[in-house]
Amino acid sequence: MEDRRHGLQFAFGADPQAPTFLPHNYTRDCVAYTGTHDNAPINGWWAEQGAGSSTRTAEDVLREHARARRYLDTDGREMHWVCIRAVLASVAALAMMPMQDVLGLGNEARMNVPSVPSGNWQWRCRHDALTPSVAARLRELTETYGRLAPAAR
Repeated sequence: MEDRRHGLQFAFGADPQAPTFLPHNYTRDCVAYTGTHDNAPINGWWAEQGAGSSTRTAEDVLREHARARRYLDTDGREMHWVCIRAVLASVAALAMMPMQDVLGLGNEARMNVPSVPSGNWQWRCRHDALTPSVAARLRELTETYGRLAPAAR
């Protein structure tokens, strides 16, 4: 059975499956997302330089970032909004993004690191984190791409 979950972060790496994660390859019957509880938030992923605790080399990261900049037509600023826009604009039936991406947070807000026995599931969204300006921007993108719930229109 084909996996119909598409995480945008995985679209730009060297994995042979990477092209399936590009929005132009999505099908209507899929779920598209910027990331999950097991990924770094978009801004954390974008800030990574490779080596250290990463499985990617610095050269891998440079190539990945170049592919992402070219595909998403961006200079890399506000990468979280660029990725949110790409997922919302896709044909996927469902588009999702973690609150960490909506808020533009980095690795300090990572939820889970698989296979790490401690320190996970600590991040919590503060009640005042979703400011009116961030909420308005998210609503605008949601409305622009026809994803606003009928009751919210």
